[in-house]
Amino acid sequence: MLPLLLVGVVAVRHRSVLAAGFGQLATARWPWLLAAALATCLTWVAAAFTRQGAVVERLPRRRLLATQFAAGAANHLLPTGLGASAVNLRFLTVCGLPLARSSAALALYLLAESVGRLALLGALLIAFPDALRLGTLLPEGAVGPLLMVAGAVPVVAAGVLALSSRLRGALVSFLRTALGEARSVHARPARALALWGGALAFPALQASALVLVGRSLGLALPAGHLAVAYLAATVAVALVPTPGGIGSVEAALVVALVAAGGPAAVATAVVLAFRLLTVWLPLLPGALTLAALVRARVI
Repeated sequence: MLPLLLVGVVAVRHRSVLAAGFGQLATARWPWLLAAALATCLTWVAAAFTRQGAVVERLPRRRLLATQFAAGAANHLLPTGLGASAVNLRFLTVCGLPLARSSAALALYLLAESVGRLALLGALLIAFPDALRLGTLLPEGAVGPLLMVAGAVPVVAAGVLALSSRLRGALVSFLRTALGEARSVHARPARALALWGGALAFPALQASALVLVGRSLGLALPAGHLAVAYLAATVAVALVPTPGGIGSVEAALVVALVAAGGPAAVATAVVLAFRLLTVWLPLLPGALTLAALVRARVI
């Protein structure tokens, strides 16, 4: 509940901007919003392709797709994607994969999704070098502490592994299983294509949904700049452990869109409409699907 409480505090402090943003929603053009909703639905298909590409065995297609929809709801109950990971781990074990291989497939999916997101962001930054203005996004003097924290994390992890022989042995065993699973998957071109194609399509569809929402509300920014703002914001907030990025994604997106040159009220309206389409509207049917899959022992 703490992230929701913090979101409420921020909303109260910036209620005038939020009120202006909600007022802008009335001007949205519905054809663009419907296209954004379609792009959102396709993200679950892309996630299903990536999940299938992470294992050699053929998974039941309909159940796999339904699981991705349900995992989206579970993702808003636990921080940093743990809900979706738990749902998919359970689905793979129910499908007959041993726990070690299911965990390796989950790790391969997370790696592919991260690489796909960063690769797409890098390609867009090359194509639109002026789209991201770090000077306006980061407070003065914040780069140094961020780099120190980023460097300290692997050092602390290495120290923990050096002191714990049991943890080190478990990690070595897991890496051996994961590498074997990755080799088996990449030995089959269809699986490798599904893995990396889905990993690239997923963030591209998410960014496309934001671009379409921006067009519906008349946000006068190039599509490439909107996509860069979205990808950069989601990469940045991945370090913030809030369930489903609630609060952190909204704040980062508004800041990124304003820094890219969008008016504050319109940028707020775009973010509100985007999160409504991608998070809040699918939440209840996703939770009902999750309950149905649990009752049917699919997960």
